[in-house]
Amino acid sequence: MSSATDAAPGYRARHTLPLRVEAVRQLRRRRTLVMGAVLAALPLVLVAAFAVGGAPEGRNNRITVMTTATESGANLAATSLFVSAAFLLVLPVALFCGDTVASEAGWSSLRYLLAAPVPRARLLASKLTIGLVFSAAAMVLLPLVALVVGTVAYGWGPLQLPTGGEMATGDSLARLGLVVAYLFVSQLVTAALAFWLSTVTDAPLGAVGGAVGLTIIGSVLDAVTALESWREFLPAHWQFAWVDALQPQLEWGGMLKGAAVSVAYALVLLALAFRGFARKDVVS
Repeated sequence: MSSATDAAPGYRARHTLPLRVEAVRQLRRRRTLVMGAVLAALPLVLVAAFAVGGAPEGRNNRITVMTTATESGANLAATSLFVSAAFLLVLPVALFCGDTVASEAGWSSLRYLLAAPVPRARLLASKLTIGLVFSAAAMVLLPLVALVVGTVAYGWGPLQLPTGGEMATGDSLARLGLVVAYLFVSQLVTAALAFWLSTVTDAPLGAVGGAVGLTIIGSVLDAVTALESWREFLPAHWQFAWVDALQPQLEWGGMLKGAAVSVAYALVLLALAFRGFARKDVVS
């Protein structure tokens, strides 16, 4: 017997909930604009802090990513990523991926979307795609604004390396691009966790807060040295592996391990999200 959707003239499942429509909806939301403003403001805050307190100094004259912040625009971009990687960049990922399905349930519009009818797998795929696109845009926005602000404040110049020496401007931009790419891949586990929670709860704050909270717990566990080699199975253990990209000789080992751990967890969590939502009784 044919289903109602099979019999409906002109119905095409792949034409329901276009990515463009979902992107416009998410872009117009206040939380998207607020998050963008917060990320764009961070480089300005850093420049103001350095103007008031002076150039940062390392302990025992040790050179770090932070101590080179005022050397050039590229260095301010690297510093902005360094101070935000552990927490601030987690927030937009958890927000864009964790709020997307749960917010529809909270507004009691999810069942109407499915009755439109939008296939469940397509609904999840559309929302996940836009969530990841917005997350990637947030990670690009921060260093891009920092590069512009830093160039205005400190000039356009080579990237001063924490290990000493400098890197040509063209090479430094390529390395910063690699850093952003790695940060995005390393946050896939947070994105998948938030998205999975978004499919099992009707409370957006619960999905976003749960993903952020579990990410923080992972960082706490990584600080427990008694766990020894077990820490290598924690995504948080590799969150600063991108610093290896700011070396004269690019080191891939840590970033490859961190990317593998993050992608492995993300695939499992996304499978749980799609499988669970396909069987879920949606009443919201």
